[in-house]
Amino acid sequence: MSLIIREARAGDEAGWRRLWAAYVDFYQVDISEAVTASTWSKILSPDSALFLRVAEREGRIVGFALCLTHEGSWILGRDCYLEDLFVDASERGKGVGRALLDDLVALSKEHGWSRLYWHTAETNVTARKLYDSYVASDGHLRYRINF
Repeated sequence: MSLIIREARAGDEAGWRRLWAAYVDFYQVDISEAVTASTWSKILSPDSALFLRVAEREGRIVGFALCLTHEGSWILGRDCYLEDLFVDASERGKGVGRALLDDLVALSKEHGWSRLYWHTAETNVTARKLYDSYVASDGHLRYRINF
C-alpha cells in the first residue's frame, strides 16, 4: 500500500472532483461547476501557473495539493502558494498530508522557488498541527474582499 505523489494527469479528474467536492463541503463554500471545470482546465494547461500534485494509493487519488507559482516584490525568484490541500477522510493520520507537503518542499528546492507558503482557518486544528511541525506561523493575518 505504498503512496505515490505525482503530477496530475487528465485521467485523474474524477478522483480529484470527488475530493474537491469533499473539500469545499468541509469549508462550507459553494463553488460553481463553471469554476470547478475552469480550475481543472487550468491544472492541465501548460500555460497556467496553477498546478496539482496528487497522492495516489493503489490507483486511487487519496489527497491533493493545488498550488500556483508567482513573482513577488520581495524576492528574486518565484513563490509557491499552496492554495488547497486535502486528504480523503479514510486516509487521514496515515502521512498523506505530510507526504504532499514534503513533495512541495522538494519541488520548491528543485525549481529554486524562494518560498512556499499557505493559509488555513484558525479553527482547523488538525491541519495546523501538521503545518506547525514544518514552520511557526509568521503572524500575518489575511484580509479578503470578494466581488
